[in-house]
Amino acid sequence: MSNVEIHMIIELTERDFNALLDGIAPSNLRLVPDSALAPPEVLDMLRTLAAGIGAEFSPSAWMMVEEGEIVGLCSITRVPQDGEIHIGYGVAPTRARRGYTTRAIGHLLEWGRGDPRVFRISAETGVENIASQRVLERNGFVRVGERIDAEDGPLICWQAATA
Repeated sequence: MSNVEIHMIIELTERDFNALLDGIAPSNLRLVPDSALAPPEVLDMLRTLAAGIGAEFSPSAWMMVEEGEIVGLCSITRVPQDGEIHIGYGVAPTRARRGYTTRAIGHLLEWGRGDPRVFRISAETGVENIASQRVLERNGFVRVGERIDAEDGPLICWQAATA
């Protein structure tokens, strides 16, 4: 059996963001041919966010990869505090409901458990986003509350311990 991982998370660098914005797959990977990972304005926002967080905490963003294809992205969405990282993630629309995000978040939790700087990972989901809620539940995240966001409306707050 091969040691090659067919599904994984790979750190997303500024160079990788630039390649994605140019419509090019970085790191000898393939892009999803039938849908964009994210609109250019979202990729640019994520690149700026990752650069700002990366100045204090790295890695700060990852590509979700399945069999050499970049199927989604995951990133830290605010500067970590007291060992807690807050994540956001998304998958290409044509790659939804295939378990990719569940596996990628599982890999992210494994990474967090191996990093002494990380004690907890948190995330938020829209109250209507059942698929994302299931991703977090399958990975052992626990619902810890709700809040209202000015842009996104009602959100469920989740946490998973890594220590």
